[in-house]
Amino acid sequence: MRSLPPLSALKVFEAIARTGSVTAAAQELHRTHGAVSRQLQLLQEHAGIALFDKQGNGLRLNEHGAALYALVQPLFDRLEAGYAGIVRRARHPGLHVACSATFAMRWLVPHLGDFYRKRPDIRIRLSMTSARELRGEGADLLIAWDLATYPQADRAAAIALAPVAFGPVAAPGYPRAGATPARIAHDFTTSAWTQWQALSGIDLELGPEITFPHTHLCIEAAAAGLGVALVEQRLVRKELDDGTLVAPHGFVQFPGGLMALPGAGRDADAQVRAFIGWLREALGSGADATA
Repeated sequence: MRSLPPLSALKVFEAIARTGSVTAAAQELHRTHGAVSRQLQLLQEHAGIALFDKQGNGLRLNEHGAALYALVQPLFDRLEAGYAGIVRRARHPGLHVACSATFAMRWLVPHLGDFYRKRPDIRIRLSMTSARELRGEGADLLIAWDLATYPQADRAAAIALAPVAFGPVAAPGYPRAGATPARIAHDFTTSAWTQWQALSGIDLELGPEITFPHTHLCIEAAAAGLGVALVEQRLVRKELDDGTLVAPHGFVQFPGGLMALPGAGRDADAQVRAFIGWLREALGSGADATA
């Protein structure tokens, strides 16, 4: 038999600790001030200790309360996210995958037929968005290569899929003799150029910078002769093969690689494991393999 504190009282405690007052917690929980106060008193009596000290007209977490809040707050966050995921998957069956619009359009969707042939029982629902917005999608699985701005806990939970290699690409004959080439950059991953120069040891001495919110637009701009774009090689395979773009300096492998980050409650999910296994195989095969 589990020895747990009264869960309704624990919910009230978490709300008071997070909002900073009984009044705010009562408003959030749609309870009366008296009902919330009684639940807090019940929890303190159950624990046999006070969890708050009076501070003016309000309350302040004491040492014991701060320790309890540090324990329950991440558990409530995980419970909230996990429960939402269960409900969402029950209402919308399948695997919800979030990735950049460019990766979805230029690699994932063209390869999905192979996945469906192998796993016809799993339907993929895609969210295509910019790198900055990826985290808020509530997806079962996030695919991204740059997790530098993510919390350490997320980076630690990420699963390696495949190496990535970036290189500068431009239209054949760009730039014209004597002209200074323009740098085409992604709005949210402009550090990629700095990384490439450090790893390759090449300074292209590019001129003015043009930025776009999606890598697909960067590729189209380069093909239109607007400048030089830094792109992962899988995303421009077609253009390199048909001669629309050239990569005179080749591609350099970046540290980290393409990663998969499972959503809350999906860490050991069989569908997630199946899709990740397929991604690893497909990303590392044939012409899509990273040099």
